Amino acid sequence: MRIMGLDLGTKTIGVAVSDLLGLTAQGIKVIRRHTWDEDIQELEQLVQDYEVEEMVIGLPRRTTGDLGPEAERIRGEGDKLGKVLGLPVTYWNEWFSTVSAEQVLLEADVSRRRRREVIDQVAAAIILQNHLDSRRNRRDD
Repeated sequence: MRIMGLDLGTKTIGVAVSDLLGLTAQGIKVIRRHTWDEDIQELEQLVQDYEVEEMVIGLPRRTTGDLGPEAERIRGEGDKLGKVLGLPVTYWNEWFSTVSAEQVLLEADVSRRRRREVIDQVAAAIILQNHLDSRRNRRDD
């Protein structure tokens, strides 16, 4: 079963998918947002191509753990995506995923221009990998 991880921004959507065993996440794409219908069309194609059965969407929480307006926007959009794509949605705390992605790209000596192009894809992979690790750890307990 493959799981798709999404980092939903207002201008881009970072996309990652798991391997078939649900062990590793790989960033696959950054979707530049246009219209809702165009965004859905791209996501539908990816769901079909990768045979995705579940989605994990990064949810930004405040340092207090509360949900702010941005989290509410993402949750509303995520619920709508899940319904349209016919997939269950899990929300995952994306605590510092973009900061972590930036650090990974800096350590890999990726140029500033290239970092801007792929940072959301790497953030989606980090969100998904954290979720996969958590699932695996729960099963091991």
